[in-house]
Amino acid sequence: VQLQASGGGLVQAGGSLRLSCAASGRTLNIYRMGWFRQAPGKEREFVAQISRNSGSTYYADSVKGRFTISGDNAKNTVYLQMNTLKPEDTAVYYCAADRSAGKIWDFWGKGTQVTVSS
Repeated sequence: VQLQASGGGLVQAGGSLRLSCAASGRTLNIYRMGWFRQAPGKEREFVAQISRNSGSTYYADSVKGRFTISGDNAKNTVYLQMNTLKPEDTAVYYCAADRSAGKIWDFWGKGTQVTVSS
């Protein structure tokens, strides 16, 4: 599975961005897809995930109510709508896919930079 993330950029605090992640290759058995982020000097952290079959979602507390993850199975694409962005949301955002039925995130895309200015 190959993952291609896009949509990052520079935005002012309070603004919005929409990230996209397109999956290609052996996508048939993808169980869930998600977003992670890594800020400078910090460890990578979970942001949000969506189950491919049920569409159920789960969010980190830090983004709940501001970010929305959605998916288009026909396009093998997931989106992360980010609203009310804060400077602390500044990070490289990574898309990930799980074909292990919930055990591990076994495929990762290259990151896309999101910078929120104050």
